[in-house]
Amino acid sequence: MPPKMDNLDYGVIGNGKTAALVSKYCSIDWCCLLEFDSASVFARILDQDRGGFFAIEGVGDYKLSQSYVDRTNILRTVFVCEPDAFEVLDFMPRYHIERQFYHCPPDIIRFIRRISDKPSIRAIYQPRPAYARVPVENLIMPEFLKTMTTRYNYESVYLYSNLSLRDIAAAKPIELPEEAYLLVSYNQKLADLSVPWAELELERTKVYWMDWTAKTTLVTKYPRQVQRSALVLKLLAHQKTGAILAAVTTSLPETIGEQRNWDYRYCWVRDASMTIHILTRLGHTNVARRFLQFILDMVPYKDESIQIMYGINPRRKLTERTLPWLSGYEDSKPVRVGNAAAIQKQNDIFGVLMDVMYESLTLFSSSIDHKEELWTVVRTLTRHVNKNWKKLDAGIWEFRFGVKHFTFSKILCWVAMDRAARIAMFFKKVPDAMSYLKLRDKIKEEILCKGCDPRTGALTQIYGGSSMDAANLLAETFGFLKADDPVYIRTVEETYKQLCVDGLMYRYVEADYFGKPKSSFTVCTFWMISSLYKTGKTELAREMFHNLLKYSNHVGLYSEDLDFQTHRLLGNFPQGYSHIALIDAAMVLSDLPARRHDSEDVFASLSTEQTAAGRS
Repeated sequence: MPPKMDNLDYGVIGNGKTAALVSKYCSIDWCCLLEFDSASVFARILDQDRGGFFAIEGVGDYKLSQSYVDRTNILRTVFVCEPDAFEVLDFMPRYHIERQFYHCPPDIIRFIRRISDKPSIRAIYQPRPAYARVPVENLIMPEFLKTMTTRYNYESVYLYSNLSLRDIAAAKPIELPEEAYLLVSYNQKLADLSVPWAELELERTKVYWMDWTAKTTLVTKYPRQVQRSALVLKLLAHQKTGAILAAVTTSLPETIGEQRNWDYRYCWVRDASMTIHILTRLGHTNVARRFLQFILDMVPYKDESIQIMYGINPRRKLTERTLPWLSGYEDSKPVRVGNAAAIQKQNDIFGVLMDVMYESLTLFSSSIDHKEELWTVVRTLTRHVNKNWKKLDAGIWEFRFGVKHFTFSKILCWVAMDRAARIAMFFKKVPDAMSYLKLRDKIKEEILCKGCDPRTGALTQIYGGSSMDAANLLAETFGFLKADDPVYIRTVEETYKQLCVDGLMYRYVEADYFGKPKSSFTVCTFWMISSLYKTGKTELAREMFHNLLKYSNHVGLYSEDLDFQTHRLLGNFPQGYSHIALIDAAMVLSDLPARRHDSEDVFASLSTEQTAAGRS
């Protein structure tokens, strides 16, 4: 049995259908089948004894090393015990079968190559479908090993291999042939499986990822880190619907032993829109087009409520429940599936949605064929802003108890009206644009009056407060303030003073329902790095960035949080938000042009009289 890990030292593999985590000891400890948000088949990461796993071991005193095959999401684990050596290539098949169609089945292929001499291996195969709730039965057939639940909801999974299925089931040592494969599938396979077939799946998948990476614009000073982060973001994009996940896991705790354990296998519109912004800057516009369609499919046209997050399939209800039979990551309970935050009121969502629609218009202005639908959604969102921007909400950090006047939520309401006015001008709806500008400016006036601490001159977490919120660092990114605005400079300075500890950032420090936060939120550290650089503190920004790069895991991946003292990765993994912010910070530190929100460019056609009338 591999030793217990004290960090999230996992590589992630996936194909747009689902994903799996493979430990540095070559054990698959997390995978959900059929899709990302289906029940787990392997969940040892959430229960060492009961969760289920699929490990490959060398029979002997092997030393292991793990890395990605260059420019791919194929994970290579090398085993060496002189003179014996072999490698395991873990991947989920993904490649084009026709120009617009992809082969991405719910399969994991473990392709094993003998490197030298005659190594022996042991495959320890213990799937536990349906979140390991009930016992399973193994049925060995001539072609496959079938594992199925014996009660509760019926679930099953199939294992195929050119190695002895009986030896695998018994975890017996197996002398490795020159090449071997093990295929885990949700479905019973119809193809004639063989080593050449598995190798062809490997090569096709390798070509796909290398081709995708070749289309990525890597013009920053940190191409290796940007490339790996971009590949992570691509793994989080759901092929069928265009939705983008926050992470592939559930219930990995922000702090060991505490209850900040949430299910992140869903599409937060905020996170996804930022992913789109980054991927389009890297040259991947197709993912933006598909996400825009997902938004138009999910966002109501008229007066229905708007959610902050959605299931990856067209599903609004994400009922949260606990799985008490699982002990949790290092006994951090509860294990949750579903997410009650879906029903929260977060007023920043209006700005996020409007921003992604405006950006999509600028990208696809000549090819969008549903402009009338988009315009209807825009008018719906402006009505929501007009109705709700003065109201209390749960804020970007999803406080579960108690609503407040969060300054960042108000800033994003300003963003909503700013982008709405731009979209109105795009569609030549000048009276609408003037109306939207009037409300936009009214919102900004109130924010600068009520959302600034008169003592420090900095934007605060809530109206009338003095505590800081790292989210307000995005005021410049969204165009609310310029980098040389005194309010923004003081916001950066005061946020650094209150929330930064040894180069790592809190989101906020005030106690919430679960007590005071104890871990650093990785995305906020990247935000601070970008903000420091933009406000002239370039050397400090570079120092923080280089230190943070050291805190990734062994294959360059980040989770949601970091422990302040040990720098251990915490929270759900790999976290899209963290990798988005890494790429953005790398671009800032590379002096690349940021997206511009220059009102004079868009509203140049408005006469002085019209502008004055609209803002009076």
